[in-house]
Amino acid sequence: MRPVRSSGLCCLLPGSFSLTVHSLVLLLLLLFIAPRCQAVQAENVTVLEGGTAQISCRLQNYDGSIVVIQNPRRQTLFFNGTRALKDDRFQMVLFTQRLVRITLTNVSVSDEGGYFCQLYTDATHHQVATLSVSVPPETPTVEVKQEAVEGGEAELTCVSPRSKPATTLRWMRNSREIPGVVSQQDNGKTFSVSSTIRIPVERKDNGAALNCEAIHPALSGQKRVRHYRLDVYFAPTVRIVSPTGILREGDSLSLTCSITGNPLPRDILWSKINDTLPERAEISGPTLQISRLSQSHNGTYLCQAQNNYGRAADHYTLLVYENVSVTTMAPTTPPTQPTTTKPTTTPPTTSLLEPESRLLDPEDPGAVVETHSAVPYAVIGGVLALLVFTVICVLIVTIWCSVRQKGSYLTHEASGLDEHGEVQEAFLNGNDASQGKKEYLL
Repeated sequence: MRPVRSSGLCCLLPGSFSLTVHSLVLLLLLLFIAPRCQAVQAENVTVLEGGTAQISCRLQNYDGSIVVIQNPRRQTLFFNGTRALKDDRFQMVLFTQRLVRITLTNVSVSDEGGYFCQLYTDATHHQVATLSVSVPPETPTVEVKQEAVEGGEAELTCVSPRSKPATTLRWMRNSREIPGVVSQQDNGKTFSVSSTIRIPVERKDNGAALNCEAIHPALSGQKRVRHYRLDVYFAPTVRIVSPTGILREGDSLSLTCSITGNPLPRDILWSKINDTLPERAEISGPTLQISRLSQSHNGTYLCQAQNNYGRAADHYTLLVYENVSVTTMAPTTPPTQPTTTKPTTTPPTTSLLEPESRLLDPEDPGAVVETHSAVPYAVIGGVLALLVFTVICVLIVTIWCSVRQKGSYLTHEASGLDEHGEVQEAFLNGNDASQGKKEYLL
């Protein structure tokens, strides 16, 4: 509250005069002998809507004159401390020679204006106390002007319908401000404000947090914040979750259709490509179960889902393998053997040349399991390999010896021809035949 100047002097001094000793004496007489003037002061008030306002009138040199307080419509509220207007919201709380104070509860903007403090003396004096009402904003609301679809834009409007003075709106995302288009409307004594943003959206933006903040001087540094989660619509995606490992006849199969989408599809369709689902197939929500599998269940199974923004599917190929069983032979019990006597089982002897042998099952001593021994086959294979190797070596040696013998025969034959030619040449030339023959014989 700040004071307002008081009404001026109510007693007038004589006209202009020169500053002489006579004038100074006259002035002193007026100040000390003449009666002092009465005055009134008023204080301006600012209050929040719904609060309580205190309107005060300060009096100077009050001598019991009439004091009147009026509202902005110049209706008298109090006359010398007596209520004049039947409005219980106004109460006289203090009336002294220095101060007159009234209160107004549950203040509204319609109570704004100037309240008159009037002092009736020889001359009427009055001052006006201005009452100002501040209207803080409520938490703003968010309106969706255009729904957010994947690949498009979302248009959102933050609205503060009533405040005084006009509130300031601000969009925030991840502590960063998003510029918006602000509009303001005057509703008389209050204002409505809105801020609109348009942002591109993708599937990953679904659920993103946005805040609309309202800032107002009546909030004393506080903020009114509206939290909003971005709702982005997109087509579904489908993925079949299948078991790991090999499935054999007699096993059970459980397939789960994992679906995402906004909105989430409610209906899930299971089918088998080029065939109908087996009679043993059971569907429970997104899960398909088949008990006691057989090879007739082999094929491709399909899971489909759709919403208003698209459809999707995934498939799973089932391959059931034949069961592999172990053959067991149970011993026969002689009919003459007493039931109280335990049979004595003698482990069979194993022969290297015997292709099959019988062994006792450690879990069931009475059962004989047929097993195949790999030892005879290994021995036979080794013997055959040795025979083949020996035959090959004999053939190689035979061929080598044959080639060597033929070469020696040809060599001796060639040498005899040479000697016969020399003898014949000597005989024709008349040489000593005996010497030549001797040398030949040697």
